[in-house]
Amino acid sequence: MKRNVSVAGMVILFMMSLVFSVFAAEIRIGGGGAAINTVFKPIKPHFEKATGHTLIILQSSPKNGFVDMVQGRLDAAVAAVPIESMIKGAEGDGVKVDPASVQKTEVAKNRTVILLHKDNPVAKLSKDQLKGIFTGKIQSWKEVGGKDMPVIVVWGKASPGQNAQFTKEILDGEAVLKDRLDSTDYAGIKGDVAATPEAIGIDPVGLADASVRVPESPEISSPVIIVTKGSPDANVQKLIDYVKGEGKQYLK
Repeated sequence: MKRNVSVAGMVILFMMSLVFSVFAAEIRIGGGGAAINTVFKPIKPHFEKATGHTLIILQSSPKNGFVDMVQGRLDAAVAAVPIESMIKGAEGDGVKVDPASVQKTEVAKNRTVILLHKDNPVAKLSKDQLKGIFTGKIQSWKEVGGKDMPVIVVWGKASPGQNAQFTKEILDGEAVLKDRLDSTDYAGIKGDVAATPEAIGIDPVGLADASVRVPESPEISSPVIIVTKGSPDANVQKLIDYVKGEGKQYLK
């Protein structure tokens, strides 16, 4: 009798696992680091726990994520740049897309913040001060109320969307000074600022943590979007609904 009960229990567990596997799914998203680090990495464990789905995140760039989505390697592309720039970037790679064939959904907002070394006492920077620093007109922290030490600008090579928006909105189109510390991606920028007392950089708010300081500064924001071929499928729609609903509590 006990053997029969044991076998029956194993059968029930097996059937339950089959049912769960039918409803669980992998959702593959990819694209820009600003969107990923601000929204999708923070919500990933909570979304997976709440839904049973697995969220696979492949960080590249808005353009590359868009191309991967169009060509079927991703379920959705994510970005914090306008969809028009993603389409234009894809066309530059020889991938032409009819704008009417894709759909964007705004799910959150990205903020680009200023990062300083944690020991830098400067608490506030105005647009004019930032413009002076990043174009090389202000060369010492003493000029903006800080210590008597040179300013080192950290600039990412793999954050083109962020760089373009900052250049347009804060630098009024002027070029960033050439005598700077070139970094890699968003994580590299934060790491270089954290390791360099004289440094200043920019990054998505999602990357800011105790290793750096974020002074008060003008708001630089952009919508975070999910882009799909046609309407989102049921699984991607579930992700969209989660980010816009319960997921908000996990975002900075």
